[in-house]
Amino acid sequence: METGSLVTTDNKEDRNIMALIQAGGILFGFLPALIVYLIKKDGDNQWLITESKEALNFQITILLAYIVASILSALLIGLFIFPLIFLFNLVFCIIAALKSSSGEGYRYPLTLRLLS
Repeated sequence: METGSLVTTDNKEDRNIMALIQAGGILFGFLPALIVYLIKKDGDNQWLITESKEALNFQITILLAYIVASILSALLIGLFIFPLIFLFNLVFCIIAALKSSSGEGYRYPLTLRLLS
């Protein structure tokens, strides 16, 4: 099914996998999305491939933000940025997990689209 530019799915197993990947990004960063993307990228499940790429792009963006915050920690600015990055990651991973569990596609805001 296609709604606008986002792909949706009715498969309960795919929705559960994607919700776990989105929520897993909070604790494990880009690893859950990378694992699923590498396993499923040659398959025919377009929704799972698209959503895992989106989650991977977001988690790579978060990783880059943490690296920048680490560098800025030398100026003490980064110490204030770390909690903001964590909160940003937490909120948007929860939103994405809820959308994925209902079978909808989700586009993270402020994300570098490294994989297209």
